[in-house]
Amino acid sequence: MMAVPLSPLNRGAMPAPQNYKNHTRLYPPYHFFVVWVFLINIILTIVVLIRRWPHHIAMHIWLVVMALALFMLVTFARTFPLGVQDRVIRLEENLRYQRLVSPELAATTQSLSLRQILALRFASDAELPALLQRTLSENLTPKAIKQSINNWRADDLRI
Repeated sequence: MMAVPLSPLNRGAMPAPQNYKNHTRLYPPYHFFVVWVFLINIILTIVVLIRRWPHHIAMHIWLVVMALALFMLVTFARTFPLGVQDRVIRLEENLRYQRLVSPELAATTQSLSLRQILALRFASDAELPALLQRTLSENLTPKAIKQSINNWRADDLRI
């Protein structure tokens, strides 16, 4: 799966139409710099703790704890907004189901997993009802849902 870099300056502008092969996003400053700096910081503080044992043990343990806390903070700074975004997508898709499918089919969508809902958002309005019915009857995986989409509905605003 090829990841497309996301730039805050050209959010929404993509070099090619979005599809299954290029829909994932990486933000290089975060994924290839910030995360690695904090991960290396954890490793280095553990190495210093081991090499300086038992001198200033309390300080070195504290530095390891702080390195772990900072790494967790960096992780949460990414995952918490994604969680909120997933809830918004779930709400948008529930409204879309009410608009595009029969009330009976819309009522059965409560059994969909969040990952299935997130995958179905890429289906065009024309193919959503059939794909939704197929997902419910066959319990398709998110990957299978995305691979079944013929007319991709891009989500260029995903963070």
